[in-house]
Amino acid sequence: MSAQSLHASALELLETWSPASGPDQSLREAMLAFLGSAPRGCLREHAPGHITASAIVLSHDESEVLLTLHPRVGRWIQLGGHCEESDESVAAAAFREATEESGIADLTLEPGLYGAQAHPITCSLGIPTRHLDLLFKIKAPKDAVPVRSSESTDLRWWPVGGLPADADVLLR
Repeated sequence: MSAQSLHASALELLETWSPASGPDQSLREAMLAFLGSAPRGCLREHAPGHITASAIVLSHDESEVLLTLHPRVGRWIQLGGHCEESDESVAAAAFREATEESGIADLTLEPGLYGAQAHPITCSLGIPTRHLDLLFKIKAPKDAVPVRSSESTDLRWWPVGGLPADADVLLR
């Protein structure tokens, strides 16, 4: 568990990810190039940009997705956040964030990378930066009831086919 193990896990995820679209392939290549020049690029201390870990949390039957109304972003987004040096991998960071932000026990992380996104943001560093977000698919147990954390203005299940107009979430 270190900056090195996070970096190695991000590289492995991106190297084994085979996105179907041209834009996703370009994003994959850009993230690999970024990691090639930023050994500590999975930590928020890397001010020009850093890898973040997000979770597409789906209901047990995948009919709903759990979204948070993020206080800083002001839109409905997937759960997630910064990697910590104590995280074993980027996937572990996404799982930790999903558990903390949803309050749901017994989540199930699917192996591999679900997708990737890049967001310009002013995060906890207080300066403009980029979040290079690696997304993971996580399923909630049947009848899971989320509990909003202090990191969220609101937290709720949305039908996969009926997301709010201001949602910024990647669903495949």
